[in-house]
Amino acid sequence: MKRTGLPLWVMFPVVFAGVVLTHWTLLRLPYFWDEAGYYIPSAWDFFKTGTLIPVTTTSNAHPPLPSLLLAGWWHVFGFSVTATRLLVCGVAAAALVGIYRLVKGIAGVSAAVATMVLTAVYPVWFAQSSLAHADIFAAAFTLWGLSFYFVRREDPGTGEPLEAALVERVAAAVLFALAALSKETAIVTPLALAVLELYFGLRVWWTHRTPKRWLSVHVAWAAALVAPVLPLLAWYGYHWRKTGFVFGNPEYLRYNATANLGAYRIALCLWHRVLHLTTHMNMFVATGCAVAAMLMPAVAGRGRLSRGVMTGLSVVVLANWVEFSVLGGALLTRYLLPVFPIIVMVCVVEWRRGLRRWGGLAALAAAGFIAGIWVNPPYAFAPEDNLTYRDMIVLHQEAIALIAKEYPAATVLTAWPGTQEFERPELGYIATPMKTVAIKNFSMEEMEKAAGDPGAYDTAMIFSTKWEPASGKVHVAGGSGDDEKYFDFHHDLRPREAARMLHGDVVWQGYRKGEWAAVLRFPRSVNASVQR
Repeated sequence: MKRTGLPLWVMFPVVFAGVVLTHWTLLRLPYFWDEAGYYIPSAWDFFKTGTLIPVTTTSNAHPPLPSLLLAGWWHVFGFSVTATRLLVCGVAAAALVGIYRLVKGIAGVSAAVATMVLTAVYPVWFAQSSLAHADIFAAAFTLWGLSFYFVRREDPGTGEPLEAALVERVAAAVLFALAALSKETAIVTPLALAVLELYFGLRVWWTHRTPKRWLSVHVAWAAALVAPVLPLLAWYGYHWRKTGFVFGNPEYLRYNATANLGAYRIALCLWHRVLHLTTHMNMFVATGCAVAAMLMPAVAGRGRLSRGVMTGLSVVVLANWVEFSVLGGALLTRYLLPVFPIIVMVCVVEWRRGLRRWGGLAALAAAGFIAGIWVNPPYAFAPEDNLTYRDMIVLHQEAIALIAKEYPAATVLTAWPGTQEFERPELGYIATPMKTVAIKNFSMEEMEKAAGDPGAYDTAMIFSTKWEPASGKVHVAGGSGDDEKYFDFHHDLRPREAARMLHGDVVWQGYRKGEWAAVLRFPRSVNASVQR
């Protein structure tokens, strides 16, 4: 009997409950990194004033859909960190159900369940499943859009796609539009598939000369896939009219686009992105097993994905790989959220093709992924790639609580996002705003600048801005000069080094699995005089 799986309306509450339960201890954590720096302030502004253009943080022209969804949710359930995290868990659960629908349509129920579960426990996906970054919203809509695009009937004789129902094209167009309105970079997926459809249409025309039916299928799909550009252009037109900038403030545009167009930097990014997609956070367990399975003879009755499906998936992966090697100042792996499930799906299909009992490989990959949620790799990475971000938040909470209690009138030297954490009580770190002096990071160069104006501050909160192996430990691909030049792989001064340079005292420091934070105090002597 052919297995059909659970109906999606039954599956969603089950998956949502699973996501919430596995993230239960994270639901009350204050906002983190880009949440604190942009996404929550932007949604907060819309929630309080109804403006789509942020007023309490710099506008970078990100589309407004996440802000709209967050603000609407807060109006119903109240503004709180827990409410926000529950909404994001719901979005992550919807994305996982979309993955299930996508894989079920092209590879069957067993592959769909395995892909969904493995994606859910992959460290990068797991960490992002409760963080209010735009990427999880865009990933959810993109994966659902792909599920409508790839579930298409083929002519058994030629392999060419048959006419798709209008509702499928409309659904895909709407979902891809919502993805682009969640994050502008998501538009690359439907546009890449539109180019593929036009190529297929031209090939059909060149081969058959009079293929009206097949050609109409490709043209119709290309039109549906290009349509999501229209609402995105409308948003940019609105943003330009309100701010005078199309793509956000000039500094944001420089950092994320125009400053990244050197050939050498792009080549470095392409290499880093290959590693992200194939090895990062124990992905090498899944891909390594897939390579081994490819060398084995196929089990009777089991094959690879069809050529048309594999071509489409390859185009999606290639387009995102290239896009995020050119755009974006930071090589954040969360940008690749829609692509990780595709990599996992291809691995699952290869395991199933090469082994009759492939569940053991799935269990091995799951064990590797689950370990990666807590066990850090031997190289530098962003804390948001696994639960290291929780360690960073807890350390910041402890440091800020101490400063607020012991030095409530202090002016605090710190770096972003610490400046936001002190100045914005709605982020969950502090009850009353405190004055700050901002520096870029805690590198030697930045600390020398701070030492040149010691009267501007009397307290400092310094912290690790990224995770890297401790001195003396194994460090794979340690930061090179190129990494420091192009990707800000700087070295933060440790608390005692910073205290010596700034002529202060370390009054508190904390460590959690390689993350650290410290509070420095500066007993300044001030000369006062009276002038007429």
